[in-house]
Amino acid sequence: MSYFRITLIRSAIGLPAKSSNVLKALGLRKRMATVYHPVTTSVAGQIMRVKELVAVSEVEKPLTKDEVHQERVPDPGFYIESRAGETNRE
Repeated sequence: MSYFRITLIRSAIGLPAKSSNVLKALGLRKRMATVYHPVTTSVAGQIMRVKELVAVSEVEKPLTKDEVHQERVPDPGFYIESRAGETNRE
């Protein structure tokens, strides 16, 4: 079974109540929040109502909140090879 991965990209501030109510029905309350819904015609219709505000992709299985959080965490550590404009003075 496949799922819609829906992420709220833009805020619904200033839009008609109908748009914000559709977002609430989908479970999207904050920007950059991600929810998963099974692929059905009713969910697809809701997505079409707010298509300018959300990013949608189709995935095979929904991720847990911890898995979504781990996707957003950058890799630990970094290193600097050299600074910009640095010369080797001895």
